[in-house]
Amino acid sequence: MRPWLRVFLIGLVLWVASVIVTAWTANSNLVPMVVLFGSFLVPVTFVTWAYGRAQSPEVTVETMFSAFVTGGALGVLGASLLESWLLRPALLVYLTVGLIEEGVKLAALMFVSRHLIRRTTKDGLVLGATVGFGFAALESAGYAFNSLFTSTGLSLSQLVETEVVRGVLSPVGHGLWTAIVGGVLFSAGGRLKGRVVLAYLGVSLLHALWDSMDAIAIAITLVLTGQVWQFQLLRIGKVPGVTEAQVHIYTILVWTGILVISLVGLLWLRSVSRSKR
Repeated sequence: MRPWLRVFLIGLVLWVASVIVTAWTANSNLVPMVVLFGSFLVPVTFVTWAYGRAQSPEVTVETMFSAFVTGGALGVLGASLLESWLLRPALLVYLTVGLIEEGVKLAALMFVSRHLIRRTTKDGLVLGATVGFGFAALESAGYAFNSLFTSTGLSLSQLVETEVVRGVLSPVGHGLWTAIVGGVLFSAGGRLKGRVVLAYLGVSLLHALWDSMDAIAIAITLVLTGQVWQFQLLRIGKVPGVTEAQVHIYTILVWTGILVISLVGLLWLRSVSRSKR
């Protein structure tokens, strides 16, 4: 059995077991186990898979571990600080978030790879993805923890739902975006050349579009199907009710947008991976 598949299956069994036992016993002490197994399962699986595709002998298990833990932690902490200082309610808030988070992940990647002598594009893809998945795992753990708390008390089902959705989407999110920048960075010898800056701006835009898909879908749904009474309520600052048809249109638009953004990212990754360096 391939190592990444073994990691996934063992982790999946442990996560399912932790969910079942937590639900059966109502033991809140087991919640951290559910959060950690669910948030780290997919990222760790993909990092294990990526390790077998590194080219340089310098990309060791220790380097990968450092990229995942140190890079991910530095990225999350740096993003949290910068967002608390810089973010203000504005139309460009999603773009600002994208620029900040992709910027700190790029900085974290440069930090953990600073001692590498030989850099190849594939090594950049692997280490970039590792930093991105470290960021994704820690971020998902935070979202999962927050989803546990509801107005009616603790909700294990909402926690599990959050982890499943974020786990399914994580391969085409942070890991993909930082892999792209990492590949371009290493092809440029680890220096911030023009094409690295352009790659950073490009993935920041993909990130911003991803985060804003809910708002975009709502806006398009209202433009296409909005009723007069809904616009009247919006003008006076009230949230209007929605029809069942509008809910379906909104859902289709959100998932279509995510699919398109994912395909663009995957095609871009494929293009970067074909670099001769």
